[in-house]
Order: sequence, then C-alpha cells, then structure tokens
Amino acid sequence: MKFFIDTANLDQIKEAQSLGILDGVTTNPSLMAKEGVTGQKNIIDHYLKICDIVDGDVSAEVISVDYKGIVKEGEELASLHKQIVIKVPMIEEGVKAIRYFNDKGLKTNCTLVFSSGQALLAAKAGATYVSPFIGRLDDISTDGLELIGDIRDIYDNYAYETEILAASIRHTMHIIDCAKIGADVVTSPLSAIKGLLNHPLTDLGLEKFLNDHKKGN
Repeated sequence: MKFFIDTANLDQIKEAQSLGILDGVTTNPSLMAKEGVTGQKNIIDHYLKICDIVDGDVSAEVISVDYKGIVKEGEELASLHKQIVIKVPMIEEGVKAIRYFNDKGLKTNCTLVFSSGQALLAAKAGATYVSPFIGRLDDISTDGLELIGDIRDIYDNYAYETEILAASIRHTMHIIDCAKIGADVVTSPLSAIKGLLNHPLTDLGLEKFLNDHKKGN
C-alpha cells in the first residue's frame, strides 16, 4: 500500500519524507489556505516546492466546475511538473474532463467520492486514482470502510487499473483497516502515519533492553 500525506505543510512533508516511506502528497485549496498560501502565483510556487521534496505523485486540485475550465486549469497544473496529478471533483463535468485527460496521458485523481457508483464512473472514465472520503462518511453515521470494500470488489471484478486512494483518514486504525480491505493508497495526516510506530510493549521492551545494558556495564 502506498502512503501519501494529506497536507500543504512543507515541514510535515519533509518529516514524512525523512521516514523513507512516503509515496506522494495530496493537497486542496483548504489545506493551502491553512498554510497561508493564497494567490495563484504563490500556490503554483508551493506545488513546485512540494515536488522538490517528494519523489512521487502530487495531487493539485482544480477550482473550476465546468468542463472547459477544468481542462484549462488541469493542463496548466500538469505542465508545472511531471509529478503533478490533476485532482478533479466527482461531478458530470469532472468525469468528462477525466476522460479527456486520460486520452492525453495525464494523471488524474477523482476526489469527493462517496459512493461505489461514483467510483465506477471514475474508473470507466480512466481516472488514475479515485478518492473515497471515508472519514466524512463516518461523520454522518455511514461506514466509510464498507465503501472501500465495495469499490475493491467492483474494480477487481473488471480489472480496472484505477487505484483506490482512501482519503479523509482520521486516525491510525483507519490506515490499518484500509490496508486489510485492500486500498491501494491512503492519504492521511502525519500524526496518523506516525501513530503506526507506537505500541506500549515496544516501549517497555526497549526500556528493559536499555536498563539491562546499563547493568551489564
């Protein structure tokens, strides 16, 4: 399973990269604004800074919601760097644009997916990634993990190459559960990724080893 970090914070991206397990980055306008990155030129510069840090795919989201606007923005984003993946919303105009981008050999990430039907359309259109938002489904008392499983079944039935990118990850167990179900990628906060490091028995074991070592000296 690939690990992406869902942030626009350069320090967090560098820390995740230093772990040696980072495969990519996802961003969106809200994450950019959270870091105080506004204005088209600053946003473009920020994407390039992210691409300089990581080796893998970097999802950059379009703002337009009409076909022509999505295509124009998407092509401009893709031209910035070979690592850029065009992040397109799951709407009718977005699906049309995904087909266009696929025919042009450009990578896409279909975002804001909340049903297996939407995921099926994204795969049919040729999306590189599809992003089901499991945490937001959990927020409305719907099982986000069940959606991941349904999409996995559908994609396996027809050998779709679209990768399932589990998004809106809220905690470490979301990552574990997505891995068990068969998500191809998770994109999560750094805290959830680092949570995988933790276990009390590891801490106790290390403490004992170190204490025994001191006694031996």
